[in-house]
Amino acid sequence: MKTTNLRSTKQRKAVSEILASITKFSSAQEVHALLISRGEKVGLATVYRTLQALAETGTIDVLRNDGGEALYRACSTDHHHHLVCTVCSKTTEICAPEVEIWTEKIVREKGYLISGHTIEVFGVCKNCR
Repeated sequence: MKTTNLRSTKQRKAVSEILASITKFSSAQEVHALLISRGEKVGLATVYRTLQALAETGTIDVLRNDGGEALYRACSTDHHHHLVCTVCSKTTEICAPEVEIWTEKIVREKGYLISGHTIEVFGVCKNCR
């Protein structure tokens, strides 16, 4: 995970440790349940605020599922995209230089000044097929 200038709190540390231990994108409720199962005393509202703060600083990645719910995951600090299994939620980071070249070409052609992009590819992993 990236380092941030966020104030270090016991709750933030616990949330960060949970995220570092899982390989799938998880909802705030799932993160909260994992914290409670470990004996952490942290409220759901605190988990939501912590996840939002970590996402805003780029410390964690966030994506939205089909229902619009935000899902969170600790990822590498390098620019990457994700393959996400729609059955088990397993997530694999992918590097896609072709996508970067295509994005730069389209942005240039259309006259945009790009501020960023994200790509998630959803499907069924080989273990779930």
